[in-house]
Amino acid sequence: MPTVIQPQSADDARAAAHLRAGCERLLAECGKVIVGQQEVMEQLLLAVLARGHCLLVGVPGLAKTLMIRTLADAMSLTFNRVQFTPDLMPTDITGSDILYDDKMSGQRGFRFVQGPLFANIVLADEINRTPPKTQAALLEAMQERQVTVGGVRHRLPDPFFVLATQNPIEQEGTYPLPEAQQDRFMLNINIGYPGEEDEYRIIESTTSPMKAQIDRVVSAADLTAMQELVLRVPAAPFVIRYAARLTRATRPKTEPNAPPAPDFVTKYVTYGAGPRAGQSLILAAKARAVLYGRAYVAIEDVRAVALPVMRHRVMTNYHAEADGVTPDDIVTRLLALVPKDAE
Repeated sequence: MPTVIQPQSADDARAAAHLRAGCERLLAECGKVIVGQQEVMEQLLLAVLARGHCLLVGVPGLAKTLMIRTLADAMSLTFNRVQFTPDLMPTDITGSDILYDDKMSGQRGFRFVQGPLFANIVLADEINRTPPKTQAALLEAMQERQVTVGGVRHRLPDPFFVLATQNPIEQEGTYPLPEAQQDRFMLNINIGYPGEEDEYRIIESTTSPMKAQIDRVVSAADLTAMQELVLRVPAAPFVIRYAARLTRATRPKTEPNAPPAPDFVTKYVTYGAGPRAGQSLILAAKARAVLYGRAYVAIEDVRAVALPVMRHRVMTNYHAEADGVTPDDIVTRLLALVPKDAE
């Protein structure tokens, strides 16, 4: 039977209009500082609306840190930046128990002092420069939204986002992120060089005494309402089926009764995307649907977010490296191959 998508209620329609207006104001404020990169800023916003974490990858000087700070400045949320270095310890980001003296009673005891993870938005700058044990502490915070210190669990604020940056060209003194931790990021956004006109405007605006002032246009309550609205956006079964098929197509054949994988996947891919990729596809597609003024998720929404959702979840092998085949190439070929119809 054909799927019937329930129409939006009047309340949801008003909330959707409010969300779109808020997102437009937010992107307009960010545009005061960030020249070009509209697609990158939109993808960052999609991750925030879908309650996901985001990894920005690009060479130095492309304003990765500035993008995240500007987005945080435009929202009424607490913000902390952590500069990841090789000597950073887990307690430097989670916080630690310290010994204190109560001068009134003369008693001594331990008190937990919160680390920089206790904020709504955490900028993890150059995340691949810190050792694995510190990355593991961040992984717990990202997945469980809590930290454990001295056997005691401490809840992180809600909402909580980790927006991380990574420099792909420097390998000296870096610790590549484990695949398990990369999978915790909903989106992996590649940032390229700006066009000639945008680069001219960047140089012009950053070398003058005039500095743009960012207004806070979205409150914590607004953001929470936006996130709840995104979750209520309906996704038809055939759209979910498409996301599942696209995810499963990234995997070389490992199950006895599974259909054969495409030849290029068998040749170039060691491990494909897991179920979390399908979840991220639908959540990011829901956020995009509302952002573009639709009351339901379309397959085009899933296709639009496929690259940032999948590129860090497809692990290629040495054949791919020898032939110059990247995860983006794999996902792009699969988008052309996996049928878009409902059947």
